[in-house]
Amino acid sequence: MGALHEGHLALVREAKRRASFVVVTIFVNPTQFGPSEDLAHYPRDLASDLVKASAAGASAVFAPDASEMYLDGDETRVRVGALAVPLCGQYRPGHFEGVATILAKLFVLGGDAVALFGRKDYQQLAVVRRMVTDLFLPVEVVGHPIVRESDGLAMSSRNAYLSPEERSRARALPSGLEAAHRLFADGERDADILRSAARAELEKVAASIDYVEVADPSRLAPYGHGRVGARALLAMAARVGTTRLIDNMVLGEEPPPSGVASGGRRGEEPSGRDRAS
Repeated sequence: MGALHEGHLALVREAKRRASFVVVTIFVNPTQFGPSEDLAHYPRDLASDLVKASAAGASAVFAPDASEMYLDGDETRVRVGALAVPLCGQYRPGHFEGVATILAKLFVLGGDAVALFGRKDYQQLAVVRRMVTDLFLPVEVVGHPIVRESDGLAMSSRNAYLSPEERSRARALPSGLEAAHRLFADGERDADILRSAARAELEKVAASIDYVEVADPSRLAPYGHGRVGARALLAMAARVGTTRLIDNMVLGEEPPPSGVASGGRRGEEPSGRDRAS
């Protein structure tokens, strides 16, 4: 959605590694914002984005106006299912329907392609993969590891909203992931204990917490009070000041945030087709 940072540019470079022609789409999608969310104030800097995208290896940038993507009289939406219900789905009604709708449009326009998404939006990645499978879209969806700042905070366009003091407090998100990771690495499998360890870090600094959840990494269904398996998704969303931040990791699969080098390639997926978007 623009305001490109190193996390986005890592996707462009990975696309370039996989394909000879790379398209970057930049579009602040109105249908994925709720009535009280930050559509009007979402950071936009298209001139800078074009320079960054080109330097990272983009062959073209597609940056349409809203009127071009939602024609006069528009009324069609892509309905999403169970993957969109838990986690952010509880707090952002209609969000994933808007995401699925705009991506379906972009995929139809782009045709046969590989599409890269950051794993920071883990639920979005799951919803998009399901949509592509269900609608037989000619797209291979690839998830790229989260790109983090040197202190572990996941890169996000919304980080620009944080004051210096809030930016320091935001470190509680990766700290919570690290706390749960340590327990999991030591053999802890109780979902309540893992969840509580991560939440304790957030409670020290967050203005509010939407959720800290331990869930099945494939179906996103929360484990509740049970025991987790060999892999478990730990996902969180909280506000630091007025800024809503999300983060996640798959316990049993990924290193802790402090072990992820910015722009690193841990957990990459195999190469796909000749063109990426």
